[in-house]
Parts: sequence; structure tokens; C-alpha cells
Amino acid sequence: MNGDFIDALHEIEKEKGISKDIIFDALESALISSYKKNFNASQNVEVEMDRTTGKVKVLALKEVVDIVENEYLEIDLNDAKEIDDRFQIGDIIKIEITPKDFGRIAAQTAKQVVIQRIRDAERDVIYDDFINRENEIITGLVQRISKNNVYVDLGKTEGILPPSEQIQGDRLKLLISEVKKTTKGPQITLSRSHPNLVKRLFELEVPEINDGIVEIYSISREAGSRTKISVFSKDPNVDPLGSCVGFKGSRVKVIVDELKGEKIDIVIWSKDIGEFIANSLSPSKVLNVIVDEKEKSAVVVVPDYQLSLAIGKEGQNARLAAKLTNWKIDIKSESQYNQDIE
Repeated sequence: MNGDFIDALHEIEKEKGISKDIIFDALESALISSYKKNFNASQNVEVEMDRTTGKVKVLALKEVVDIVENEYLEIDLNDAKEIDDRFQIGDIIKIEITPKDFGRIAAQTAKQVVIQRIRDAERDVIYDDFINRENEIITGLVQRISKNNVYVDLGKTEGILPPSEQIQGDRLKLLISEVKKTTKGPQITLSRSHPNLVKRLFELEVPEINDGIVEIYSISREAGSRTKISVFSKDPNVDPLGSCVGFKGSRVKVIVDELKGEKIDIVIWSKDIGEFIANSLSPSKVLNVIVDEKEKSAVVVVPDYQLSLAIGKEGQNARLAAKLTNWKIDIKSESQYNQDIE
């Protein structure tokens, strides 16, 4: 080791953000293994590297004893006191045993360790960058498709968009749904189908939501087709629906465009569950809501001509309303309901 090596570590620290102390520690551990492999596996050793000069020392660790039974691990008390008369039985003494050609081994090991530590550190930097960003929005460019997975370029790394999380688009806003460490580095799983993607998009586009004046109460979503989102305002002077829609629909249009035309119903949340359920069935008109608090179920009466609208194509509107409110909803036309009560 020499000054050039130390200079190289300084550059790595500056460019890669990898502490040279981390590399020194890893290198010392690797050199212990190298020494035991090439010289004496029976000894208990430490390797010390001078952080300024790069000089390497191999030190044998021996316990001070009365009677030496293993010369590789123990040293006689008298011999220890010749080194330093303060040593006592049970102390651990360090004796330099650096082989003559250990510098060559150290140089080879250093190269391998530095390359591996750079890889590991870069992976750790990426992991640390993303682990606290779960449920955040990120923009990425579709890079490749393999086995139905879409791999998205996120700059320093790539994310995986599994088939279950996909809706089409090239440059995409995506939700970071999961970040985990693997043997191949951090794995960042992205989503385009998670309801929280819609939530984050509204936070980006609606200042009143970002500022906490308007809040999102609940979201139900069938990705690529339709979403319902319920909102309310903490300020009686701020219209939550108008805030989310924007002037001439400008705010919600940005979100719909990002979701490639997915329909979005924005409804007002209310403490009155009957009112909330009626709102959740938008765009259908509702005549009456009969609630059963115990069963968390409701019968909703709509005009005859609005029945199909209230239920929606293949039951979608009713299904999303039930998910939005977390109540069971039975929709009846006015004539059906009147027949039932007769």
C-alpha cells in the first residue's frame, strides 16, 4: 500500500460518497482472511492499516498465561513482561508478525475489496434514498419489458412494474409501493394501480390538499377504468369539490391525462353516513337512503330512470361506492322500493 492508494480512497469518498473508513474496515477484515488462508489459519490475528500511509501490519493476538499450551494463541507471562512489564495473566498481547511479501497480497485484496465496497455502497445509497419514499410519486421512463414486467429507469437505478400494477404509458408517474434489500441490490417495486397513486397525484395538483385545508377521506379504484375519491374541507370558505376539479376542470384533467383517461368521480365526504352514501353514488341522483347502523348496510332509492346509472356498467358504480364508504349498499329503483314496502 502507498500514498496513491490513500489518494484513491479520498477520490472514491468524494465521488461515490463512500467513507474511506468503511473501506479500511472492510479491507482489514478481508486481509485477516487472506493471511489465514495463505500463512497460518491457526493464529488469532488482527490487521491494522495506517489511515495516512496505507502501511499494513499483521498482529498476532495472544493471551498471557502461566503455561503455554498453544504457541499460536498464548504467550508465557515472562515473555510478555519482556515486552511490557505491566502485562498480567489473562491480558491479550499484540505481536507484529507481518510476512515479508504480505504487501503483494494486500494490494490484490485491496483491489477486490474496494470494487465490492463501491458496489455495496452504491446499492446502500440507492436503498437509503428510496426506503423512506414508499408511497411517494416518482417519474420514470419505461426502459425495457421482460417476462411481462416493465422495467422503469429511475435515474440511479431501475424499478419493477409487475403486471398487476400496470396501466399503459411511456414516461410515467409511479407510486413507490415497496423497497427491499436483496442479494442483487435494492429492489424497488412500483405501482400504477394502487389507490395511493391517485392520492399522491391529487396532492401534487391541488394546493389545498397539499396545504392540509382539503383532505382526502377515502379512495376506491379499479385501475385503468374508474376511481372514486371522497374529500372534505376544514375551512367552510373553501369548496373541496371545486378545489379538486380546478378552473374549468383543469386540475382533475391533469390527473385523468396522467392515468390515460381513467374516469374520476370526486364526491363530498359527510359525517352523515346517509348523505355520504348518496354522494358516493355520483353521478346518479338519490331519492332516499335507509341506513342500518348495526349491519353497516344501506338501501338506496333512486329514480327509475337512474337505476342503471347508479349501479353502473357491470355493477362498477355501486361496487366502488361500497368500497369508498365501507358500507354494504343495496340499490333499488323508486318503483321497486314502493313495491317492497307495499
